[in-house]
Amino acid sequence: MTTQAATFELEMTRFIRAPRDKVFEALTDEAAMAVWHCPRGMHMGEVSSDLRVGGRYHITMAGKDGSTHGASGTYQAIERPSFLAYTWAWDGAGDAAARTTLIEVTLTEKDHGTQLHMRHTGFPDAATRDDHNQGWTSVFNHLVDYLDPDGTAANVIVVGSPISPYVRAVRIALAEKGVAYTLKAVAPHTPDIDALHPFGRIPAMYDGPLEFYETRAILRYIDEAFDGPSLLPQSGVTSRARAEQWYSVMDDYGYDAIVKRFVLQYLFPASADKQPDRTIIDAALPDIDRVLATLDAAYGKRDYLVGNAPCMADYLAAPLLYSLSRMPEGPALLAKYPNVQRAQAVMQARPSFIAAEPDLAGKADATNVTPLRKASAA
Repeated sequence: MTTQAATFELEMTRFIRAPRDKVFEALTDEAAMAVWHCPRGMHMGEVSSDLRVGGRYHITMAGKDGSTHGASGTYQAIERPSFLAYTWAWDGAGDAAARTTLIEVTLTEKDHGTQLHMRHTGFPDAATRDDHNQGWTSVFNHLVDYLDPDGTAANVIVVGSPISPYVRAVRIALAEKGVAYTLKAVAPHTPDIDALHPFGRIPAMYDGPLEFYETRAILRYIDEAFDGPSLLPQSGVTSRARAEQWYSVMDDYGYDAIVKRFVLQYLFPASADKQPDRTIIDAALPDIDRVLATLDAAYGKRDYLVGNAPCMADYLAAPLLYSLSRMPEGPALLAKYPNVQRAQAVMQARPSFIAAEPDLAGKADATNVTPLRKASAA
């Protein structure tokens, strides 16, 4: 086998819950490669594979912005179902010899599944290697989606308490996208979440080995990584700015008044007698009223904060206002604002909202792991 000397190299290992022959087939079959062989947020174009030593393959990947990226190479070794080696070169990247790298994939049976080990060598510098590390991680997430019986739920894990409005916003967004996921119910400032978030806040999210924290960043990733309705309006820059504006309103003002200074006083009273702190609650009520009045004016005759379809601002507002409605003064506060009530009735009827509805009275079991099985959009 002729190889280029490896200046920089990349090694990756992934466990896949599928038989080894199925994994080998997915790596080499044209129809299978056409499903999974691209990073999140992209789609496969044409695929050709002449699976024999000396045979060539070619793949094209398309971005949501219409850009296309192609790669091709030659099969160097084929030992079904345990080993595969082939060269890799991006289309249009200059001199063919200088841009060619080598990929070696070893498949090993392990724990009723397959351990995939990839060694990619010949990178000219660390930056190019690191870019490929990100790309291959995302590509292998797609491969796991394709082969694992749980689909995207094998990769996408939301970590946080089911009663958190922010956790619910992420879960609603995933359900709206049609992405299967697993919920790992964890309270803030516990070891599982501290391992992901440097400040111990929820939610966090895994997509395979990739880790994300902070709700806005997670929502951005979900929106760009998966198919399905956009989490931001597509009707122009003004509408997208409005969606960001209303998300910030609920994040900065709604959460503080509704949850931190009101709902949590009832759910988790900090006083010695375990009674809600009326001083904190009474001081919050005017601020809650101000938030509701602002929202009522924003909704007007519409059922959503921006345009005629829900967006990320609605996905955060809905669980916040639901939590408000379940507290003693909540119904009376909401009764003054018919537009808010109408809009929330519409949101609360959506399957995505229902699937993420928490048990506020029981406060949920922080150790429960609950999968939501929906059709994958990957």
